[in-house]
Amino acid sequence: MAHVLVSPLNWGLGHATRDIPVIRTLRDHGHEVTVAACGNALAVLRQEFPDAPFIEYPDYPVPFSAGHLFVPKFCASMPFMLAAVAREHATLESILAKEHFDLVISDNRLGVFSSHVPSIFISHQLHYHLPLLYWPAELLAIPANMFLHDQYARIIVPDNPPGPLSLAGKLSRPQTDVARERAYFSGILSGTRQLACRQDLEYLIIISGPEPQRTILEKIVLSRIGELEGPGVVLLGSPQAKPAPVRHGNWTCVPYVPTEVKTELMNRAKCVICRSGYTTLMELAELGKTRALLIPTPGQTEQEYLSWYYREKDWFYSEEQDKLDLVEDVAETKHYAGFPAMPRTAENTKRLYEDLLAGYLE
Repeated sequence: MAHVLVSPLNWGLGHATRDIPVIRTLRDHGHEVTVAACGNALAVLRQEFPDAPFIEYPDYPVPFSAGHLFVPKFCASMPFMLAAVAREHATLESILAKEHFDLVISDNRLGVFSSHVPSIFISHQLHYHLPLLYWPAELLAIPANMFLHDQYARIIVPDNPPGPLSLAGKLSRPQTDVARERAYFSGILSGTRQLACRQDLEYLIIISGPEPQRTILEKIVLSRIGELEGPGVVLLGSPQAKPAPVRHGNWTCVPYVPTEVKTELMNRAKCVICRSGYTTLMELAELGKTRALLIPTPGQTEQEYLSWYYREKDWFYSEEQDKLDLVEDVAETKHYAGFPAMPRTAENTKRLYEDLLAGYLE
């Protein structure tokens, strides 16, 4: 039995939830998995794997603002980020000095790698997309990415290979020789699964992402859900809050539900209203959903690009958070086709283990 350390970034819930099928696969093959995380990411994985060992492992602050100032705020925070990454790396070395691990898997945590233990990086973002105004920063990100990727033995890209089925578009296209040599395109990785059940919910609204934008969207949605005829469910994306559901007419609002309950709700919903976060988009692909309204986090250039990309491909409709009109926007979702057919998580994780992970663990 091998011992694996899995460490997801705590910027929203997406990194933690897409790691769930990877952790399950490792445990199904008899390996011990220790989760090193913090905040909501740690809370989510504790609920999913209550018998697993956990390490409270702080990461870096989220450089998101209440407006459309992500890029300048991110650039201004770089000295603090680099210092935090250095502390993160030092903390990992102290963890490895106390306990033996055969493999380290980092989901977008830049300092979680070791020269003594094989390290794997999970990211769908091999290319950074920034507005034209910031194109010098986009160019500078190429050598920075090359340096980062060089610290890892392999890069798991949770996307189909570049081409018509790519969910991340240009974001997952390797730009350097290092990325091209080390990238492994696993296909979608999702903690959800397709169920045989009736679609008896008109809407499921999933509120997610880093603060303060999660709370801002929550306030907008709760003030307007009465405009939509239910029944519907709102998941507030707050795993550390009190779990008691609250009724709003035909709507039920729940702070957080385990993956299996969320999976059931997504299967039952005729229309899903959610962020254009990449993990949520993989869930829509896993379930073969054809109707969704995407609401990118303001200033988060990745989500804004994906929303544009999906509209261009006629997959899903999207709207900016401050321009939401739920009735009109939901009506627009009927004119989009959803994702084309593609391999699902069960097939992808089996191939991922056999092709890549087993080579480090068996």
